Amino acid sequence: EVQLQASGGGLVQPGGSLRLSCAASGYAFKNFAMSWLRQTQGKGLERVADIMNDDKTAYVDSAKGRFTISRDNGKSTLYLQMNNLKPEDTAMYYCTTPFGSWGQGTLVTVSS
Repeated sequence: EVQLQASGGGLVQPGGSLRLSCAASGYAFKNFAMSWLRQTQGKGLERVADIMNDDKTAYVDSAKGRFTISRDNGKSTLYLQMNNLKPEDTAMYYCTTPFGSWGQGTLVTVSS
């Protein structure tokens, strides 16, 4: 059974940083791309960042220069380092696999 356990969200002031983690199990993590998506009431669902199994990365324009996606295949864990956070980054963040599995999400709130 594929399981994705996201963590690391919280309340942070504008300009602050958070590091999200996603612990994966039940499949060969190193063989697959992974993604972070986020969902807000206003903008709906948005793909934030992708990382391929060869470590190539891609980002939504609003995340470029501020967010970094990475992976540790030895720990089967996906990360999202988020710097210079803005109120518009407030969302539920999910890690996902290319075959449709989702974690439970971790809430990021950026507010003063």
